[in-house]
Amino acid sequence: MIKAHKATNQEQFLLRRKLTIQGLGETQWHDFIDELNHHPCVDSAERKPNGDLWVTYDGTHWSIDQLLEMIDSLGGRLKDGWWIRRKLGWYRFTDDNVRANAKHEPFCCSKIPPMKK
Repeated sequence: MIKAHKATNQEQFLLRRKLTIQGLGETQWHDFIDELNHHPCVDSAERKPNGDLWVTYDGTHWSIDQLLEMIDSLGGRLKDGWWIRRKLGWYRFTDDNVRANAKHEPFCCSKIPPMKK
């Protein structure tokens, strides 16, 4: 089944993130998922077994760091380890890349490239 995206999000800039969160109770999880699903930049958020969070958001307006701030404000934390640090580095890189691609103005290959300002 194909899920319809929110009208405010551009499908080509949606990023899916999978994180393991520790330190949240059941009510905190419920409130957190509800808050994420009502956020204008988040397309979808769901909780998976073992404390996994799957979030899809618009990378042009939101980033992994803002998501981590939201988790910290609730008293949660990410599972610690080498793989998580590496994954966060990759997530930050792709967030920056998506924002740069969204601002890029394409030009025709038979014309002179635009001059940098």
